[in-house]
Amino acid sequence: MHKIEQAIASAVRARSHNALVTETFELARSQARAALDKGLQPFPVVIKDCFALESVPMTCASRMLESFTPPYTATVVRRLVDKGACVIGKANLDEFCMGTSSALGYFGPVKSGLSEESKIDEDWLIPGGSSGGPAVAVHMCFAEMGLGSDTGGSTRNPAAFNGLFGLKPTYGICSRFGLVPLVNSMDAPSIFARTPEECARYLEMMMGVDALDATSLDLPKERRRIEKLEGLRVGIPKEMHNESLSADAWAVWNAAAAAMQKAGAQLETVSLPYIKYSLICYHVLAAVDVASNMARFDGISFGYRSKSEDKSTSSTYGLLAASRSESLNEVVRRRIFAGNYYLMKENRTKYYEQALRVRRLIANGMRKALSEVDVLLTPVACGPPPLYSDLSKGGFQREDADDFYTQPVNLAGNPALSVPFGVSSEGLPIGVQLIGDHFDDLMLTDIAKLLMEQKR
Repeated sequence: MHKIEQAIASAVRARSHNALVTETFELARSQARAALDKGLQPFPVVIKDCFALESVPMTCASRMLESFTPPYTATVVRRLVDKGACVIGKANLDEFCMGTSSALGYFGPVKSGLSEESKIDEDWLIPGGSSGGPAVAVHMCFAEMGLGSDTGGSTRNPAAFNGLFGLKPTYGICSRFGLVPLVNSMDAPSIFARTPEECARYLEMMMGVDALDATSLDLPKERRRIEKLEGLRVGIPKEMHNESLSADAWAVWNAAAAAMQKAGAQLETVSLPYIKYSLICYHVLAAVDVASNMARFDGISFGYRSKSEDKSTSSTYGLLAASRSESLNEVVRRRIFAGNYYLMKENRTKYYEQALRVRRLIANGMRKALSEVDVLLTPVACGPPPLYSDLSKGGFQREDADDFYTQPVNLAGNPALSVPFGVSSEGLPIGVQLIGDHFDDLMLTDIAKLLMEQKR
């Protein structure tokens, strides 16, 4: 119980960082008592507010769901609680997981724990996104584990920006039941932790087939594990060194490669020839799924309903349009419009079906590269976390620059792990990314452990 009380006290002290949408302190205490009764060691967790927890509000950081309370619990959350997890709170995020800054939610921006406290009301370092809330919770020590979701980098990006490990598992090995869908074929429940060993531990708690998720599957019984870096074939994708990569990120990437080589790993240049098309491919496919998945949020079946008495809301379609316009932010509305555009009869072949073909090329390219080497080593983002003022002045273009390094993994369904290997010239964290073949999730945590030992 002492550990849970400490976490609650830390969460209270960190309220100015706005990491939690809903505090569940009493629930955490009751879960801790139940865990002790079962002979388990309670540990504090924070879950992104797009995962369902029975009888606790789930908002997705949107006005649309500000009054919604689910009657069920997400499978991965239930499995964690069954192993001793105590939920300290539901974490803040970009609205409906659309963004990489955690500044675009209805309940206000999440502010990094690396920000200067004296200036936090004026400007702040972004924590990354969309899973910024659970990342800040782990960084500021009111959670040992943060449960996030990763559709294009939404866990690995904030892990890198907060000096944490962020594991995006192989698609399907963690059930998506109870996770509000963004892009059904790319969403992955993901993990924030302070060590790679903890990532492996929490993954083993969460993973496995779920009768409530037809896409769920098990890791093979025979799993690749490694005990030394000597002889490991490490691929360096040449396309990842582009004009967006900062000098600091380049230096950290080089340092990680050099450390692996010093320990006996073999570095090999590999090619991912189609990832130059991955961003546009990702945006088309994501927008199509967003348009489909957001259709349920109409303000009629459930969700925010417009209270306007304007004549335009007198019809069903008018009420739906008003409810969605008033409750969804500009980013969400734009993606819905884009998705419907790509699905129009005259556009479907030109955009959507072409994007599906490109996705297959990207996945095949990833598979080919990983048939030549054991693991890929890449950047996670093009640099350290920026100030919100700098990000907004640039029209949030930095988000696309960072997404380039992470979203190909989601298109291919591979596991990837963000490793906090270095810092910028200003002392801000910079991560590197390990990408493995399907089902090599635990091998990635082994490699990360050995890599961090080289750093010491």
